[in-house]
Amino acid sequence: MTEKIVLAIDPGTSKCGMALVRRDAENKLEILWRGISSSETLAEKIDEAHEVSPFTLIIVGGGTSSKQVVHRVREHMPSMGMLVVDEKETTLQARERYWEHHRRRGWRRLLPSTMQVPPEPVDDFVALILAERVLLQG
Repeated sequence: MTEKIVLAIDPGTSKCGMALVRRDAENKLEILWRGISSSETLAEKIDEAHEVSPFTLIIVGGGTSSKQVVHRVREHMPSMGMLVVDEKETTLQARERYWEHHRRRGWRRLLPSTMQVPPEPVDDFVALILAERVLLQG
């Protein structure tokens, strides 16, 4: 198995979560970059991710606004491979993942993470989960 780098995008009506993820030869995943972009600045954010590391595939969540995002990506990078995947339950998983990356402090430590809504958008973590689903299945 060879190294593979993908850019995953969680499309939304006003913003998109993005994650650049590498799978190495031992099947370990590494987050190279993540961010949240307005729908209007999506092309610039794609270029920003590409500067961090060239990728071979763009994964787009099949939920809200996916058709518009696929169209924008196709216009910006017409020869790039693209895969649209199911987003089922990714928001709940992303909330839990957020708390893995941001230690809970104060009263937040007392409640289970599943009962808490993070104080900022988790769209980039949704994109990370989409990348994991694809990279770990094959």
